[in-house]
Parts: sequence; structure tokens; C-alpha cells
Amino acid sequence: MDTYANILLITIPIFLVLITIEILYGVWKKDQQHSFMDTISSLSSGFTNLLVDILGLGIIIFSYPFFYERLKVIDLEESILLYFIAFVCIDFASYCHHRLNHSINIFWNMHVIHHSSEEFNLACALRQSITNNLGIGVLFLIPAASLGVPPQVIAILGPLHLFGQFWYHTKHIGKLGWLEYILVTPSQHRVHHAINKEYIDKNLAAIFCVWDRAFGTFQEELDDVPCVYGTLKPVETWNPIWINFQHLWCLIQDAWYTNSLKDKFRIWFMPTGWRPEDVTKKLPRAKVENVYSQEKYKPEYKLIHKIFAGFHFVVQNIILFVFLTSFSDISLADKTAYFILIFSTIFSSTSVMDGFKWSTTFEFLRIFIGIAIIIYSQEFNLTYNFTLATFLISYFAVSAILNFLLIKSVPLRNIQEI
Repeated sequence: MDTYANILLITIPIFLVLITIEILYGVWKKDQQHSFMDTISSLSSGFTNLLVDILGLGIIIFSYPFFYERLKVIDLEESILLYFIAFVCIDFASYCHHRLNHSINIFWNMHVIHHSSEEFNLACALRQSITNNLGIGVLFLIPAASLGVPPQVIAILGPLHLFGQFWYHTKHIGKLGWLEYILVTPSQHRVHHAINKEYIDKNLAAIFCVWDRAFGTFQEELDDVPCVYGTLKPVETWNPIWINFQHLWCLIQDAWYTNSLKDKFRIWFMPTGWRPEDVTKKLPRAKVENVYSQEKYKPEYKLIHKIFAGFHFVVQNIILFVFLTSFSDISLADKTAYFILIFSTIFSSTSVMDGFKWSTTFEFLRIFIGIAIIIYSQEFNLTYNFTLATFLISYFAVSAILNFLLIKSVPLRNIQEI
């Protein structure tokens, strides 16, 4: 995990610079595809995902070394061929896992956040799940294990394969000629994120589009069918933590309220979006019927709300940078303190921007928890780390002031409680 933390220290600034360049290019072209809160929500989602990954909070049901030790048929020597075969195996496994996520109700919960943005840009590429850590995807790496691809090679190429999917989340690159027959391109991935009936659940490949072409899930971007983005059941929130569990909560509700014992069990494994017939009448849920008349989730904000969101986002970046820099030198307790601090900040600030009545109260509670962390954690203690502790105390003081100003302002809108 120390190595992964060091990799993130390099890749995160690169991603942020590229996102900034895309925004500036959009302004220059007068074709801006970034909304302020949607971008912050996307980047905050990326923070939650990397924290879960770096702290190893996933539940490992299956591990690649387990299959490698038992299924290895041949030993491939260290060579370019080995790494090529490994990369192809990883890409095939990614396609299979991705298709599973789009096909089955329970697995859609692990992927819905990536599709939850109603925009399509580099920032939404970072909308990654915190519930996709069950180790199920490794089952599709059995071909790699059988070919004797060592676990360390998978560990090296895995992050590179993931980072290689960042660049094609943009509207600013058109079709790329003959590359469209080999690689996944921005045009193809725009189709994947679209909810038009012509495009839904198409183009599931990660790097090589040959899988889509071979298994019947390929769809070209059509000139007369403009892509509309989001999900058929809009999430209507900026809170990435809530988005991660929203679909799961709906499944739990449906399983609880249906009168059919059979449906209580099979709802989890039915095609994505399937609901018991009796529950659809008891608990109707909004669904996009006409994608072209879709109204994007876009509450009206005052200047104080944008200052509040921007302030917390900047501080999140600073705290995350300090955390990654000191990751190998701090205790598990201090790592947990960082986790609580960053997660609670993301949950609180995005809930405030959603306009929930309880959000400003929770923000004061979060400030109280943060002060307790400073007092009781060695990493944040004034005596041990005066600079960091002073910074955090100042941050919580400003947070309290901004939160008080928000309470005094006119509510954003009348929004139903979760």
C-alpha cells in the first residue's frame, strides 16, 4: 500500500491538471461541460474510492494468488510477451466484470456511481465505487492464473490498466479513424455512458474494443442520436457516499415490502432495474421516460454555498496530500483518523449542498468530531504536530463560521429527506 500511496501522489496532480485543462478548453471553445458541484462531487467520489483502496477495506472473497498457486499450468518467463498476455487477460477480465455489473441488480450497486453524473467529462472518470471491493472480479482472471501470470505482474499492470481508462471520458475528442477498431475511444465511451435506448449497456470494454465487437455489445456513436448522460433512475444528489448505497437501499426496501417470498430472494440476482410487481405499486420510483426532456439535477445556489463547497474541497485536497505523504510513517489509528476526517467532510459538505435540513446540524457534529481527533490522535496533536494541528483548528473554525452563515441564509429548496 505504501507504493500505491506514492503512485497516487503522482497521478492525482496529473488528473487534476488535465481536468483543469479540459475546463479551460471548454471555456475557450464556449462549450463548457463541467458544472461546479458535479465536478466537486466526481472528484470527492474519487477521494472516497482511493481511501478505501489504500486502506485495504475491501472484503477479499477470492484472491488472485489463491488461483495462481492452484491453477497454474505453465510458467511464462519474464518478457514483453508475459506483460502483453497479462494486460490482455486483465482487459478481458475487466470486460466480463463490467458486463456483470450492468446485468445483475446487486452488482449494479457496485458500479452505478460511475454513471451517476449527468455530464460527461474527465472528472466523472474519477467517480469510482467504494463498494466494488468484494474480490469478485478476480474470478475472471482465472485464464491469467492458468497461463502462469505471476501475482506481482497483475499488481503492476492493474493500476496502469485503470489509469488508462481516464483519457477517453471527454466530449472534446471526436472519432479516431482506424483506432476505433482496436481501442476504446472517447466516441465509444460516450455511448457507454448514455441512457438513450440505442446506447444503453453498450461498449463495456476498457482498453480493447475487440471484446465488444466479438460479444455483441458494440454500438457506434450515431450522428443523429446525441448522447444523454446519467442513469435511468436519477440519483439526484451530490453526495458520493449516498450514491454508493442508494441502489442497495432500494433493493433492501423492495425485498422487505414485497409479499412474494420468491421475489424477496430473486430480486438480488434479476436483471438490473427489475422490481417485484407488487412493490412497483407500493413504492413507485421516478424513471427517465424521455431522455431528451430530462431535467438535470441542478439546485440554485447563492455565492455562500459555492464558497462553502470550494473551501471544503480545497482543504480535502490538502489533507489528502498530507495523508499520502506520511502514509508509511503513521499508525493504523492515525490512518483511521484521516479516513474519518476526509469521509465525514465529504459526506457533510455534499449533504449541505443537497439542501437536507439535517445537514448543517451534522456539519457542527463533524466539527466536534474533528476537534476530538486533534485532541486524542498523536498525528494531529498540537504538541506532536503543531503545524498540522493549527491548520486543522483554523479549518474547523472557518467551517463553523461558514456553516452558521448557511443556516442564516434562505434554504436552497424544499427537498425530501433520505
